[in-house]
Amino acid sequence: ANRDHREPYPEYGFDCLEISDEPGCYEDAYRAWVRAQAPEQLDEISVGVPPTAVIWRETMGVEETVVHPPERFPKEALAFRADPKLTHTAFVADQAMAFIDRERAGPWCCVAGFYAPHSPWIAPREFLDVYDPASFTLIPTPSNQDDEEARGKNRDSLDAAGSEDEIRAAHHGYYAMVSEVDHHVGRILDHLEASGMADETIVVFTSDHGEWLGEHGRYGKGYPGDDSVSRVPLVVSWPGHFSRTGRTVSEIVEAVDVLPTLLECAAIQRPPRLQGESLVPLLTGVPAAGENGTALMEHRGWKNLRTERFRYVIEADGQERLFDLQCDPKEYDDVAGEQEYAADLAEMRRRLIQRLIEIERPLARTWTY
Repeated sequence: ANRDHREPYPEYGFDCLEISDEPGCYEDAYRAWVRAQAPEQLDEISVGVPPTAVIWRETMGVEETVVHPPERFPKEALAFRADPKLTHTAFVADQAMAFIDRERAGPWCCVAGFYAPHSPWIAPREFLDVYDPASFTLIPTPSNQDDEEARGKNRDSLDAAGSEDEIRAAHHGYYAMVSEVDHHVGRILDHLEASGMADETIVVFTSDHGEWLGEHGRYGKGYPGDDSVSRVPLVVSWPGHFSRTGRTVSEIVEAVDVLPTLLECAAIQRPPRLQGESLVPLLTGVPAAGENGTALMEHRGWKNLRTERFRYVIEADGQERLFDLQCDPKEYDDVAGEQEYAADLAEMRRRLIQRLIEIERPLARTWTY
């Protein structure tokens, strides 16, 4: 929102980069793609202008050229107004397949970044019709002061959740967007198969964050980073290298582990500055050594650490929170102040400090002679 989206991004190290921050809001690669196919539908594809973009344009004197719907975040599931083949999700899939066709002669890496599922909850009617909101089973949200405080600290949360019907609508739209992404990921996989590259392509499906859909009385993402927000899918296909397919791995891993994993799979030397650990041993069925891993999550003014049993949260002012996921998997009850958890709190504090030291320490000095 704080830049002129008519100017291309830096290349960020990629040889080919086509970027669209948010679907249809700016004059970017997505709108250029729609303009080439169906210019008469350009006024139907924006999901709404972000409020900060309005402020930035007014400040910078940039004229608005995009038509937006009247509301940025309507709390209901909506059908995509243009041709279903023109969604941002379709755009990402089509451009990914075109890139693969161009690069098929040699080694390549393609990052297909789907915006969906994400607010606002807009999907083609065919995917909305898959679900009946009345059939959803909703988990009641306990009402307590801690959640009110957390909502106030959460600068990324979109808004407070409302009625049961509204929360059903949130799930309806989100599920429909998941189904649309699933459909277009299937198109990419079918394209790999048809092109003869499926057996020599590593495929990773993951996400950058989850989403509150009424849990903790909120929508969006942010503090304190509970599982609704921080637990994401990670599915890996590496043809010819798994002794058994369809296996579920329960160890805790992190997003920073994906890059060193791909480098090892592709037999590329790992730069010593790289964070994260290769997941190849887990993918190939090698038992994990030592204690289960931890997942670190951090943002402005707070960090948290997730282990198999606990989530520990520390804020800049020293306030601590502890959730026992064995007893409280939805993370509603802060037990940091309870005496019976004093030893667990101290252990989680130690493990977080240890993780931070491991990340920040200088690299070991090594010599080749």
